[in-house]
Amino acid sequence: MDCEGCERRVRKSVEGMKGVTNVTVDPKQSKLTVEGFVQPNKVVQRVMHRTGKKAELWPYVPYEVVPHPYAPGAYDKKAPPGYVRNALADPLVAPLARASSFEVKYTSAFSDDNPNACTIM
Repeated sequence: MDCEGCERRVRKSVEGMKGVTNVTVDPKQSKLTVEGFVQPNKVVQRVMHRTGKKAELWPYVPYEVVPHPYAPGAYDKKAPPGYVRNALADPLVAPLARASSFEVKYTSAFSDDNPNACTIM
C-alpha cells in the first residue's frame, strides 16, 4: 500500500462484510487484519475483487507457535521481528518442520514433563 487512498480502499472493501467486527490496516507491512467470524478465503477474494490488487493470506505466525522455527522453509529473512513462516500450513515444508516419532522419543527421554523419563543424579 503506497498511499492513504490505497489504505482506505482496502479497509472499505471488507468493512461491510457480514461477520466482520474489526478491521486494522498496517501500511508499512502491507497487512490487513480482519477480526470476526469470516472465512479467510472469502476475505482475500473480496479484497482482490474490490481493489483489483493481488492479495494473499499472511504467511507468518509468532515464533513461539512453531515447534521447529528454524526448520528449512520456516525461517524467512523477510519476516517481521518475532515472526516466522507458518511451515506447518505449507504442504511442501510440513514434513521437514515436524519431528519424527524417533526424534520425539529421544528428546522426551529426559523431559521433566515425562513421568517415565530417565533421571540423572
